[in-house]
Amino acid sequence: MKTLNDFNFENKKALIRVDFNVPLNEKFEVTDATRIVSAKPTIIKILEDGGSCILMSHLGRPKGFQDEFSLKHIANKVEDILGVEVKTVNDCIGDEVEAAAASLEPGQILLLENLRFYKEETAGDVGFAEKLSKLGDIYVNDAFGTAHRAHASTTIVAQFFEGKKCFGNLLAQEIESINKVMKTGEKPVLAILGGAKVSSKITIIENILDKVDHLIIGGGMAFTFVKAQGGKIGNSICEDDKMPLALEILKQAKAKNVQVHIPVDTVAADAFSNDANTQTVDINEIPDGWEGVDAGPKSIALFHDVVMQSKTILWNGPLGVFEMEKFANGTIELGNSIAEATKKGAFSLVGGGDSVAAVKQFGFEDKVSYVSTGGGAMLESLEGKTLPGIAAILE
Repeated sequence: MKTLNDFNFENKKALIRVDFNVPLNEKFEVTDATRIVSAKPTIIKILEDGGSCILMSHLGRPKGFQDEFSLKHIANKVEDILGVEVKTVNDCIGDEVEAAAASLEPGQILLLENLRFYKEETAGDVGFAEKLSKLGDIYVNDAFGTAHRAHASTTIVAQFFEGKKCFGNLLAQEIESINKVMKTGEKPVLAILGGAKVSSKITIIENILDKVDHLIIGGGMAFTFVKAQGGKIGNSICEDDKMPLALEILKQAKAKNVQVHIPVDTVAADAFSNDANTQTVDINEIPDGWEGVDAGPKSIALFHDVVMQSKTILWNGPLGVFEMEKFANGTIELGNSIAEATKKGAFSLVGGGDSVAAVKQFGFEDKVSYVSTGGGAMLESLEGKTLPGIAAILE
């Protein structure tokens, strides 16, 4: 696996695929700069070597050239975070862009315009990728969030840099963190899967059963397992058509000596609202007209014990409707348990949109070992798929 450390960038131009697809408010101000901050170590290492950086990214899903998706809106923020002047250009390919890239001095940065202004980017067009390749000497992929897409800038362009391509720091860390869970992690290994639907996690569950010792199933998807085993779940979310699959997963887990932990009690509400009436009930005995919205105290204690005996922990998905303050307790307490285990030496990886949002919201970002920057890419890695953006560097 080639990383930045395998190259000296002195007097070289690095063409870097970053993921600067950041949220903007109506004034075009960046509201969450995590992805820009995450790319900083890679960029600074290249500049300190005496190289220059040509940054390419997409922003949003534009249809052709649309000013609201221009990367010029974020250039100042990128400049602030990097502490280096950032030059911009009106396009990402063509003579003007090639001239701007060619005139870059060591230590300078050029930010290209939104790649997705061209449909050739998402189509994985070879001609478009070749035009991008003319801009740099070494190709660096540091965009984990798009590594699962075979787009021109994330995958196809790599074929024009034989022997001169590598992973940036961020992408290398992502690969290493996932490998720690899936391949090299110290046992016992625990996976915590939450969220609403079993259907969105089936392939992950099937793939990780061979790698984990414990599996906690929480959130809305737990009710499909509870009902499949004969429990009464009231109005709780449930995928009835996935009940046979839930039983099959439990059977497979038993055969593989994986201990599955399902909540034993739940906070039930009489409406899906922060103002609802609530009661704590046995998870198998939720009254009609009530729905489970968070893990109950017995479940929280049970999960705490499992977390504390684990040495490698993957957390993907919340334990309740954490967006509503009243139903956030289970997710917060799970975060506290994982933070405590991490402090005692466990390796903890958090990935997938909702769990990352929860970790940020409740201040656990610096209390876990690694927070993944890629939702879809992370899930596909856990499903055991080889991501095209990663394969392109390894080829």
